[in-house]
Order: sequence, then structure tokens, then C-alpha cells
Amino acid sequence: MTQPPQTPPLLESTNSKFVVVQSGLEMVDALAHIQRESFPDLSPTELMRAEHYASQISVFPEGQHALLERSSGKVVAASTDLRARVDFSHYQHRYMDAVDNNYIRNHDPSGDWLYGADIGVLPEFRGFKLSSLLYQARHALIRRLKLRGHVAGAMPKGYGAYSSTAHPGERGIEQYVFKVARGEISDPVLSVVFKRGYAPYGIIPDYLEDASCGNFGVFVVWRNPEMTR
Repeated sequence: MTQPPQTPPLLESTNSKFVVVQSGLEMVDALAHIQRESFPDLSPTELMRAEHYASQISVFPEGQHALLERSSGKVVAASTDLRARVDFSHYQHRYMDAVDNNYIRNHDPSGDWLYGADIGVLPEFRGFKLSSLLYQARHALIRRLKLRGHVAGAMPKGYGAYSSTAHPGERGIEQYVFKVARGEISDPVLSVVFKRGYAPYGIIPDYLEDASCGNFGVFVVWRNPEMTR
């Protein structure tokens, strides 16, 4: 007999089949599996492993969310975040620098922004809007901590395929992001992010090593509406 999740839920899906909880150390192997399944094209040196998740949970437990199938207790999706200070005049950076090589020991307890390090859903559980639940949990955390908002280097995951088939004059990453933002084309990551209220702020070349996004990141921003500007 399967056992329901024992961790107190933070959120649940409308059909009550899935719940968001704070990630626990007992989940680190499952979290690493989700990472590998979610990012098959990511450089192995940049993939999060069990030891990384253990460090993240130790450093900033509130920022680590796991999504469980209620009936089985299986971890099917997860997200990783840390607090940081953001200089919007110098937003260019590499992913591994921002996340301390996935250990997030650079988490700033006084940081006024939440930095999105990672979000992933097992392929067989996609299509159930599970990432939306994780974004809701992130935004709830931001409101509770009274942070300014959420930033991330979102992967334009469809850009690699797009740039190899588009007309020569349409292959630029800026034009690709513009088309996704306008809803003219769909991207597995950016389309979800934009629908959650994030705005593109700039392009980050050599953000990570992943052919599916041409190594680009898109610096995206969600501002906490409860904070005064």
C-alpha cells in the first residue's frame, strides 16, 4: 500500500492529486532524477546531483519546493531558489556563478530578491500544469518574506531547434524571445514563464552549456505587487 506524503503541504492542485511541500533530505535522490530527466541536453558538469540538493536544503530550506503525487508520495517536480541582491545594471552572469556551482552557499539571508536556480517536471507528469503550482509557491514565499520579486535566467529551450530551421534573418535570439513574448511561437520554458507574469529584461550569452537553448539565458523578472516601487 502506498503512503500519502507526510510533509505538511504548502499548496495543492485543484483536483487534490498533487501537493507542494518543502523539499526534504529524504528526497535528494528523487530530486536528482528529476533534474536529469528534465535537462537531458545540459552539460553533466552543470546538472544538480543529490549532494547539491542536500546543500540547498541545509542552506535555505524555505526556498526548496517539491511537488508530490498525493496517492503515492512520489516526487514528480521540484524547484530551487536562493535569496540574492540584484544589480540590474550588471545582470549578465553565468549560471554556475549565481548558484555557487549548485550548492547555493552564496545565499544571502538579507537578499531582497529570490533567484530561481532551477525548476523541473518529470516528462511523464507534464501537461498537468504542475510548474504553475511551483511558481505559486515561489510567489507566496516572496510575499511572506516581503521580497521585491523573483529573477531567473530562464532557458529559451526551443531556440536551438528554431535557429537551425528558421530563415537566416530570423535566427537571432532577441527576435526569438520577442516572438515568444508576443505568443507568435511557443517555447517549453519561456512561454510558461511569460504566462506567469514575468517580463524579459535582457539576454545572457554563455549562461550555461545546453545546445537546446544555444547556451543562452533570458533574464526574466517578476515584481512583487505588494511591494512599493
